[in-house]
Amino acid sequence: MQPAGLNKGTSGNVSVRRDDGFYITPTGMPYDRLAADDIPLMALDGSHVGSRKPSSEWRFHRDLYAARPEVGAVLHAHSPFAVSLACLRRDIPPFHYMIARFGGDTIRCADYAIFGSEALSVSAMAAMADRKGCLLANHGLLVAGRDLDEALALAAELEELCEQYWRACQLGEPVLLSDGEMADVLVKFSGYGQQ
Repeated sequence: MQPAGLNKGTSGNVSVRRDDGFYITPTGMPYDRLAADDIPLMALDGSHVGSRKPSSEWRFHRDLYAARPEVGAVLHAHSPFAVSLACLRRDIPPFHYMIARFGGDTIRCADYAIFGSEALSVSAMAAMADRKGCLLANHGLLVAGRDLDEALALAAELEELCEQYWRACQLGEPVLLSDGEMADVLVKFSGYGQQ
């Protein structure tokens, strides 16, 4: 995540499903210093095993795995353009057809709640309904993929869309695709890529 420009220091977190639990990055540790033994294994009841405490954001990871069996990996980042737009607390509209990659005609921005809280997870889950990504108000981005590779690709794509939208807004109000145009794109995306 750091070489991709998605995180600096110890911000953000990533997890991957394992059976009926998940591995998640530990709280407050630099990624480049992590060893396999540093990664806690969490159960869906919130308990964990391992020598390190899990990320404080474990709740929205857990809730995504519990509610969505197709999700195999979750990534949360404090990337610069996503954070900038999240601080405006507004959805990203259909200024570009690639918005559809995330499952709808917008990228929603979840309501603000303090990090690590159950309220943040509830807000994130609402914004992620039928979506693969969202912004978290005054916080960052959240994506859910079928595996770690897809989660990283989605995070990079979402950050790029945030940058493109931010840049387009510097020149004026972007022209948005219509509901019909986005519906057509969503149909095309349903069979896009290697299945």
